[in-house]
Amino acid sequence: MPTVTPEAFKNIGKSLGLQIWTIEKMEVVPVPPKAYGNFFDGDCYLILFVSKTARGTTQALHYWIGNASSQDEQGAAAMYVTQLDDYLGGGPTQYRESQGHESPEFKSYFKSGIVYKKGGVASGFKHVETNVYNIRRLLHAKGKKNVTATEVELSWSSFNSGDVFLLDLGKVIVQWNAPHSNRTERLKALMLAQDIKDRERGGRAQIGIVDADQEDQYPELMKIMTAVLGERRGELKEAPPDDRADQLQKSNVRLYHVSDATGSLMVQEVATRPLTQDLLKHEDCYILDQGGATVFVWKGKEANKDEKRAGLNRAMGFIKAKNYPPSTSVVLLNDGAESAMFKQLFKKWTVKWQTQGLGKKHTVGKIAKVEQTKFDVTELHARPELAAQQRMVDDASGKVEVWRIEDNEPVPVDPKTYGQFYGGDCYLVLYTYTKTNRPAYILYMWQGLHASQGEITASAYQAVNIDNRYNGEPVQVRVTMGKEPRHFLAIFKGKLIIYEGGTGRGGKKTEEPPVRLFQVRGTDELNTKATEVPARASSLNSNDIFVLKTEQTSYLWCGKGCSGDEREMAKAVANNLSKREKQTILERQEPSDFWAALGGKAPYASDKRFQEEEIEYDPRLFECSNQTGRFIMTEIFDFSQEDLDEDDVMLLDTWEEVSLWIGRSANDYEKKESITSAKEYLQTHPAGRDLDTPIVEVKQGFEPLTFTGWFSAWDSHKWSTGNRSCYDAMRGNLGDVTAITQISVDLNDTDLNKKGGPTPASPSPSPSAAPAYTPHGSVGQTLDTPPSRGVQPADPCSTAPVTVNGKECYPPHLLMNKTVEELPPGLDPGKKEQYLSDEDFADIFGMTRQEFYNTPGWRQVILKKQNNLF
Repeated sequence: MPTVTPEAFKNIGKSLGLQIWTIEKMEVVPVPPKAYGNFFDGDCYLILFVSKTARGTTQALHYWIGNASSQDEQGAAAMYVTQLDDYLGGGPTQYRESQGHESPEFKSYFKSGIVYKKGGVASGFKHVETNVYNIRRLLHAKGKKNVTATEVELSWSSFNSGDVFLLDLGKVIVQWNAPHSNRTERLKALMLAQDIKDRERGGRAQIGIVDADQEDQYPELMKIMTAVLGERRGELKEAPPDDRADQLQKSNVRLYHVSDATGSLMVQEVATRPLTQDLLKHEDCYILDQGGATVFVWKGKEANKDEKRAGLNRAMGFIKAKNYPPSTSVVLLNDGAESAMFKQLFKKWTVKWQTQGLGKKHTVGKIAKVEQTKFDVTELHARPELAAQQRMVDDASGKVEVWRIEDNEPVPVDPKTYGQFYGGDCYLVLYTYTKTNRPAYILYMWQGLHASQGEITASAYQAVNIDNRYNGEPVQVRVTMGKEPRHFLAIFKGKLIIYEGGTGRGGKKTEEPPVRLFQVRGTDELNTKATEVPARASSLNSNDIFVLKTEQTSYLWCGKGCSGDEREMAKAVANNLSKREKQTILERQEPSDFWAALGGKAPYASDKRFQEEEIEYDPRLFECSNQTGRFIMTEIFDFSQEDLDEDDVMLLDTWEEVSLWIGRSANDYEKKESITSAKEYLQTHPAGRDLDTPIVEVKQGFEPLTFTGWFSAWDSHKWSTGNRSCYDAMRGNLGDVTAITQISVDLNDTDLNKKGGPTPASPSPSPSAAPAYTPHGSVGQTLDTPPSRGVQPADPCSTAPVTVNGKECYPPHLLMNKTVEELPPGLDPGKKEQYLSDEDFADIFGMTRQEFYNTPGWRQVILKKQNNLF
């Protein structure tokens, strides 16, 4: 085995994106980009993915093991991974991937899906064989977010009642949708079929779809399937269950110290959930077992080289000792280059000289010099990512309505007391603002810590009633007392006061205690609140301002770490707490009466507070499901708006809050259980999350900036162009099956280039037998028929334009599925549709040219892609 860096690695630059190599005769050989996503089960592969995040460039290095690959190939792949890691400076996170058990990160690189092919390099198979049509294979497609397709036996016995299958005959691909498959699975399989057509067949193939519960509706396509597979006999078998770990399993994290100092592998358990970062010593290596779902190997920067290199072998030995499946996912991480997923398994993760905990930063100097960052609300709409990070949908200038739950019913609160909340009550706060020239709503459910369970349940029930009153448009936010989000503070303009106990109900108001102490925090109207704390000296904090209210007088106590802005806001709040004149006192200059009211002096917090900064936590998106009785979450990596599936409930975790996005076609069970699912997610999080983290419920089509800002490019018109799903739209553009049956008469004739055989790109005969192209509107005119005025016939093999009504047009077959080099000279490759005649345009797109250009830009791109004119 060579010990030097292979030539194939020496061209690796810092460019972003994907690079793939395969092992061929124990050497690494680059895989052509056109073949990315195709994996032979007899081979092993190395995959490098370089991406850019807010914190810089990250590298992920995977090696993939085919089920039929040899031990020698697997050993070579492991060796080359180590060499490539060394070449890249030890920065990449390494993943061991087994066929059929790949990590979500790995699957996310192949948006159109992954195809497992039988055979391998040793069998003489090639990765790229474009425009070859003598193919007969059956692909079993699985997966809703990232589809994988396995080549299975060409027989009805391979089919089942829950999955999607692709019968690939080279020039024809028939998609068979099992009766219990859902729309998302069908869409992903169709995208894979389209990808095979475009990349492997140069666009010259036809796709047809059969819905298994309506097979009699597709007689022509069923003839093709029967001719290849024979008559189907008996019932379809049930689909195998998806083998996915549930949240409870993933929350069971254990940390082990690994050593072979004695000559044999020694594994000693160090700690279990919740883990803390200080458990990892730089001179050692550790294994972190996430409930058998994933095994992480952490390599300390001061560990010796042999220990680091033995990481993978140690992980495999650990898996064997634990009786875990050999396919168990293994991730190797270097000290200082940990992945976001690994860090999340720890309760607290800090980076020296940079952060203290999530979203906190060390500030040098005295307390009085802690900087306060001003927040400019005018930037929100120009910078949606800022709105998301600050959790502010607008400048809080909208309309506010407040109800208190009394006897399980919502009772309007006197507007004069808006902003006053009691710990013994539950409230509903409806905020109305304008978004894109129409009203938008946020419904806050504020739940006091001392409210009864009945009132908490009633608040959720009444929130649903208000939501229904506004046609399901409000964004619902569950707020636990003391965990109020920034926008909630802002809508009360600095007048938010939270009383520890009691109630605000007129008839049940408890007697006010003689001494009350309120902690005031905030620098402006957008972030200020006063919270009642126990009236004793130990409640004080040098960083804040406190209002002490007694029967005789009121004090405004200013800690030495507070700023001028904080003092001004505290004065305004104090006026709302008490109409008496306030006596302002500075820390360490308190009169004796002040301490007497608090029951005497006592130690209190006087350490520097860390400055709040922009959130640094990476947001994570999950698809949620609990239909199996277990709470299953599938993470979506490198997510975009396209990953929000209207059939699903999705969970966006930004650490500060958890958002539930509810697709309009999600089933009622998932909708009803969504909040329960979010609570269960927090409860089972390996890092021991705060169970009072705000939970936000967002409906499809009514997303606030605080949600959309986490997505790099959000199209607000995506779901406003009708209720037709992506799958229905894509299927509708496949056209009639007549063309498929025409080119499938002889199923043994799989050579599309055979003379006289029609081409899938156009159901008319091939150029060798076809008459000249005739635009719509000049029916019957061939080269032998004199053209009418304004229409010039064209040789189908010529690139000369045809003049239609004074406009130069080209036949569709010269524009569709053509690269820049293949287009007639002088054409703009980004505007192929402009060179079609009006009639051809309407025939291809199903709409007029004007209707096409009236649709949003993103929709035009999709239509052009679907019609092979992109």
